[in-house]
Amino acid sequence: MEMKDFAILAPVPLEHLQSGADIAHKAGFVAFGSRKWELFRKVDELRGGVRVPVLIYPSHEDVPAKLSFVVSWLGWYVGCEESGNGKHSKEMMHRPPTTGQYTSDNQGHWAVFWHVCDLHELPAGRRLPISAIQTVKGGWRKTAPPRGPEMVATPSTLELPL
Repeated sequence: MEMKDFAILAPVPLEHLQSGADIAHKAGFVAFGSRKWELFRKVDELRGGVRVPVLIYPSHEDVPAKLSFVVSWLGWYVGCEESGNGKHSKEMMHRPPTTGQYTSDNQGHWAVFWHVCDLHELPAGRRLPISAIQTVKGGWRKTAPPRGPEMVATPSTLELPL
């Protein structure tokens, strides 16, 4: 399978990344929530069944994203599930255990759950500031750091194991 020329840049709270990495390993993928169902429909249309790199930077509650934030986690997007009731169809099987402490996180808040496999933290030398990530047409605008997942160009400097 060939890799697509785009990736997903996404903020995820650090606690969910840490607890989600174990779930991704044990259950095959971890499911993160988003309200951006249109974005994931577009990604699924463009990816043609090929997995897409996910560049993740730890988000901070109530702190606007800054261009100095750093991509320090990497995974592969393998699909999504739209939610009519805000819950994942497999309940907590694929959700980071840390989401259980936030009532809205698993009951009605999210429009879509995006699935990530092979989630892992990047070694310090392979991390990338989000300011170094290029835009793609119809994706992230550098003038507005992401408040949720966005399509970006796959960074050429990032070594991606296939």
